[in-house]
Amino acid sequence: MGGPVGRSSTSGERTRSRVRHTDRAGEAGDPNEGGDGGGRASGGEAPPDRRSASRGRGRSARSSRRAPKSGKRRALRWASSALALLILGAGGAGYLYYEHLNGNIKKGDLTLGDRQMADHKANAAGQTPLNILLIGSDARDSKANQKLGGAKETFGAPPLADVQMLLHLSADRSNLSVVSMPRDTMLKMPKCTAPDGEVFPASTVDVQTNQSLGRGGPGCTVAAWYELTGIRIDHFMMIDFAGVVSMADAIGGVPVCVDANIYSRGANGRGGSGLKLEKGTTSVKGEQALQWLRTRYGFEDGSDLARAKAQHQYMNSMVRQLRKGTKLTDPAKLMNLAEAATTALTVDKGLDTVKKLYDLAEELKKVPTKRITMSTMPNVYGTGVNAGRVYPKAGDAEQLFRMVREDMPLDGKASKRKKAEPKDPSAPVGEIAVSVRNGTATDALGPVSGRAGDVEKLLKESGFAKATVDSDNVAGSPRTSILYPSADLEGDAQAVAKALGVPLSQVKRSTDVSGISLAVGADWREDGAYPVSKGTEKTPESAGAQNGEEEGCMKVDPKYSW
Repeated sequence: MGGPVGRSSTSGERTRSRVRHTDRAGEAGDPNEGGDGGGRASGGEAPPDRRSASRGRGRSARSSRRAPKSGKRRALRWASSALALLILGAGGAGYLYYEHLNGNIKKGDLTLGDRQMADHKANAAGQTPLNILLIGSDARDSKANQKLGGAKETFGAPPLADVQMLLHLSADRSNLSVVSMPRDTMLKMPKCTAPDGEVFPASTVDVQTNQSLGRGGPGCTVAAWYELTGIRIDHFMMIDFAGVVSMADAIGGVPVCVDANIYSRGANGRGGSGLKLEKGTTSVKGEQALQWLRTRYGFEDGSDLARAKAQHQYMNSMVRQLRKGTKLTDPAKLMNLAEAATTALTVDKGLDTVKKLYDLAEELKKVPTKRITMSTMPNVYGTGVNAGRVYPKAGDAEQLFRMVREDMPLDGKASKRKKAEPKDPSAPVGEIAVSVRNGTATDALGPVSGRAGDVEKLLKESGFAKATVDSDNVAGSPRTSILYPSADLEGDAQAVAKALGVPLSQVKRSTDVSGISLAVGADWREDGAYPVSKGTEKTPESAGAQNGEEEGCMKVDPKYSW
C-alpha cells in the first residue's frame, strides 16, 4: 500500500477526482455525476481534475435480496416460488422463457490476474463463506448510458469501476458484511490479461482502483481486490447506468431521506447528479434512484466517502423493501424484475444462469436484516500529487480485511461456533518439511535482511528440524502466509502456523507451491514473535459501520439546498 498518506478522510476534507482528463476547469465536471456535459465543478469551486483513460468493457451489478426470520419471509418465499413456477414449470413456454432469461445474462472470467486465489477454509460444520464483488460501471457505451451519464467528452471512452462493494456472506449464513472501497483509492495494479489476449502489465506506480475495469474487464477489478486485501472473491456482479434504472423501476421505489431540500447542481448549472428532493423521506426509482447513487456534490463534505454512505443507506432501504414482499407478490412484476435483472447484469461464469442467481439469492435471504453491516475501507488522504486521493489506513484497513478473511462479523456478534479442526492430522513436527522465504519487501522498502533465516531458527527451536530457507524467492507479501498444495498437508501447515502464532486464516491451499511454503510478510519485519493485532474482533471505528436496520438521513451541504 505504497504512496504518501496524510490526514484521515473525515467530514470537511476536500473532494477527489475520477480518472479522465478534462480541458476546462469548472465546466467538465465529475462524469460520474449527471448533467449537461457531466459538470465536475463543486459550486464552481472544485479544482480541475487529472484524469487518464483506461481500457475495458462490461456492464455491472448491484444486487441484494435477503429475507428475515419472521413471518414476513413467507411473502418473499411465495414470490420466489411463483417466479420459479412461472419460468420452470410452465411446460415448453416456461422452458423457452427460462432460456431467454439465461440468454440475457452477460458473463466473463472471474479473475484476469496471474495469482490464483487461495481456497476458503471451512468451519467446523464444513461450511465456507461467500464473497461477491459488486461493481458499478460508468460506461457511456450506449445511447441510454450516454443520456443518463452525461459528460459528452467521455462518450466511447473505456469504463471505470466507480462503485466497488464486497459482500461477505458468513460461512454459517448468520450475517452479511459489506465493504466499500472508495473509487479513488490508490494502489499498485496487478498484471491482467484480457479475454482477447491483450496483456496489461502490473503498474509500477500507484493508480486509482477504478481504472481496473479498463484493464480487460471486471476480472481485473477482482484481481486488484485480491492483491490488496487477500480476500478470496467467489463471484462478481456488474451493472451500468441503464441497468440501475431498469432494476430500480422493477423494484418499484426505495425510500431515502435527506435532512434538508437538496439540488445537486454546480453554481453554473453544470455538474452534480441532478438529484432534487425535498427534506424528509422520498421513494426514489428509475433515473432518480440512479441520481441518488451518484450524488457526491450536496451530501455532507462532497467527498466520495459521503457518496458511499448514501449508497449504503439506499442498499439497506432496498433490502427492507424487498423483504416486505409487497412489490413481489404480483407475477407480472416478478417477470419484470427477472427481465430487468438478467438484462442489467454482467456476472462471472459461475453465476451464468437464472438458477445460479436464484440459488445465490436464497443464500442471501438467510441473513436477517439486523445482521447486515455496511462499512467503508478505512482510509487517509494522500499528499503532494496524490492530494485528494486516498490510501488504505495503516492498521485499520488491514484489520477490516482480516476480519473478512477470518469470517468475523462486523457487527461484533460472533457466532458460538467451534473452531474447525484439520481434517488431516499433522505429522510429528520433526518430519514436517517447510520452506521459509523472505517476503518482507514493500513498495517503499526492500526486504529485511535475514528474516527468513530468523524464522527458520524459530521453527527449528520448536522442533521443525526440516525447516529450510528459500533464498531465491524474495517477492514481497503484504502479510505472512503459509501455503500448502494438497489436503494431506493441511494439518502439517496448520501445525507450522500454531508454532509461530500465525492465524489459521492465513493458512491456505494453493497450487502455486509443491510443498509447505511460509512467506514471512511485510507485517513481520521485526524480530520476535508474530505480531498478532489486538482487538481483532472489533470493527475499526474508521470503517463507519452501519446496521441494516438503521434508517439514516443524509446530511445536506447548505450550498446545495433550496
